[in-house]
Amino acid sequence: MLAADGSYAARLAGHPASRYAERWTLDGPEPYAVPLPTGQPEEPGAEVLPLTDGRVLVHRAADDARHTFSLLYPTGPGTGELALGSVECPDPGTVLRLLPPSPAGTRAYALAAGPESTAVWLIAGGDFGPEHLAEVPGHCSGGVWLDTTGRMLALDRTRDGRTKTVVVDLERGGEMSPLLQIADDSDDRLLLADADSGLLLIRSDAPSPGRERLGWGVLGSTLPVRFPESLRVEGCAVTPFAIQPGQILTPEACAVALRVDGAGGSWLGLWRPAERRLQHVPAPEGWLPGTGRWTREGELHLPCATAAAPCSVARLTAPVALPAPSASVAEASQRRNSSSPPEGGEGAAHGPGTHAPEGSHAPPEAAGPTTRPVPLQQAPLGAARPRESPRQAPPEGESEPPEGGSPKPARHVVVTAVVSDAR
Repeated sequence: MLAADGSYAARLAGHPASRYAERWTLDGPEPYAVPLPTGQPEEPGAEVLPLTDGRVLVHRAADDARHTFSLLYPTGPGTGELALGSVECPDPGTVLRLLPPSPAGTRAYALAAGPESTAVWLIAGGDFGPEHLAEVPGHCSGGVWLDTTGRMLALDRTRDGRTKTVVVDLERGGEMSPLLQIADDSDDRLLLADADSGLLLIRSDAPSPGRERLGWGVLGSTLPVRFPESLRVEGCAVTPFAIQPGQILTPEACAVALRVDGAGGSWLGLWRPAERRLQHVPAPEGWLPGTGRWTREGELHLPCATAAAPCSVARLTAPVALPAPSASVAEASQRRNSSSPPEGGEGAAHGPGTHAPEGSHAPPEAAGPTTRPVPLQQAPLGAARPRESPRQAPPEGESEPPEGGSPKPARHVVVTAVVSDAR
């Protein structure tokens, strides 16, 4: 597990009978590990999460209903431990797990998911130990941060046999709004999001009922979610784990790192939406599968542990990106300042959506009428990014290039909530 800014990492190390937390320092000239053993070994189900101040949060299940939390930190030759308190989960079937590191850096959250409702807890960073923040109807899983402050949390909520992604505003008492609803009868999950570009990585069975596919969209765009053939690898599970940050207004140029698991083991996939192809790369020796982060410059850092180098970082460079869309930030700002928010009510975000047909790259106009975007003042991420003019349909008789061809630059309407196309 990596801290929000990549400065630290943490894992459970040691033999199965004597597990202990280990912190990696990654922001110096050379990475190094610091063991953080306590008076007793950690249980196999314990979780660790690094904070940006160098402390490591450890979650222990005291029994089936009680969960305890402590912050570990090095103190000379020993380990300091600050007990934070506990959370009780008396309802049978409730599973408590730490959420991914918050962009806030020194805050940590947990999700207590029960059969009928899910609680969001602030574990570290509060004033009085664990604090109950929100109660969401339904069974929730996942957990993706949509902003850079740790306020907007996306959760995959299952109710009435269907899974849809919702947003929980942690600064407004857990106020909830829909985020991803591709079709009425589809299961739609958000796997990864980048706050700078708005790029979303999605898993859904909308294009192929009964079989989930990987797709991508843009936060606030009225374009349909795309499910490119390049993200299908027969006989393998493909899971995105890192998006290149800093690509403001150019989501198609973001490099994405994916873990590919097949019969022969695990390896890396490197992909950009604009290139429409997946590059397969052997995993470095000792890679901790599914962990890594991109720099803004397009270098992928992968934590590795081998007998010869128990704490190291492998660095890979992404392929050169194709030219980004021609619209500049200044042009986008001019359009934002000269146009008023589109019409429409809050119900616009609740309607069913349309997915792009398999292998199709037609503009949204070809898929039918679109749902009007949510007005900016009603959207859950009020001032996330400037809004651009929608992409125009190609002239009559022309179409976008097929998968693998040279893609045309695409512009996105950037409102501040995902709004799917209506059927």
